Amino acid sequence: MTRILVTNDDGVFSEGIKLLAARLRPLAEVTVVAPDREQSAMGHALTLHRPLRLREIGDGVYSVDGTPTDCVSLGLLWLLKDTPPELVVSGINFGLNLGDDVTYSGTVSATFEGTLMGIPSVAFSQEVAKSFSFERSADFAAGLVEVLLRNELPEDLLLNVNFPASEPHGVRLTKLGRRRYQQSVVQKLDPQGREYYWIAGKPVWDESEGSDQDAVAEGYVSITPLHLDLTDYRGIESYRWLQEQLTSVG
Repeated sequence: MTRILVTNDDGVFSEGIKLLAARLRPLAEVTVVAPDREQSAMGHALTLHRPLRLREIGDGVYSVDGTPTDCVSLGLLWLLKDTPPELVVSGINFGLNLGDDVTYSGTVSATFEGTLMGIPSVAFSQEVAKSFSFERSADFAAGLVEVLLRNELPEDLLLNVNFPASEPHGVRLTKLGRRRYQQSVVQKLDPQGREYYWIAGKPVWDESEGSDQDAVAEGYVSITPLHLDLTDYRGIESYRWLQEQLTSVG
């Protein structure tokens, strides 16, 4: 029996995850383990300093009072520990996860955790604009998963998939774009006169041919292969001077 673990960061009751799970059930036995509330921009956070509550709310559907990474951990290390899935699928996220934003994204970080545990993983995110459709994207996601399951997948497979709001023109394999924020901090006062702060920022994209941002902007589904080895291999040689100058330290 083929098995798929489904999660997200918008919460277990979000439209995106419900449609995704429904489309995948004809392909495999689907277990949904997702946060009990929105956990956007949680990144790869793991809850270590309090207990977690795992609650079954439907047939094969579980909520967790924690992060997307917590959900994948509980799914793989507890619920499916004796019958590991062939695939971890995250989404469909309400909003894009492009470029550098993958480091903040709970949706994508859930797939980081799956890959770290040796399970091929795919994240799906949807551009939100006029005429966008989770239905259309869920159909495409199911088609992609069906293709993946027909093939022998490497354990470190990690795909970040983003859907345009419009009917897609096709599919592009892409690299991560570069998004810079014109960052600011806004200070205000609450009714008791105490200071509080909002972190704000206006995103500015660097032009980069072949990027995920370009593909979605031009109406294509973007599929970006990712990997978790963050080593700057060029730096091992280019920073050799640092090693040499540190030989006398200590």
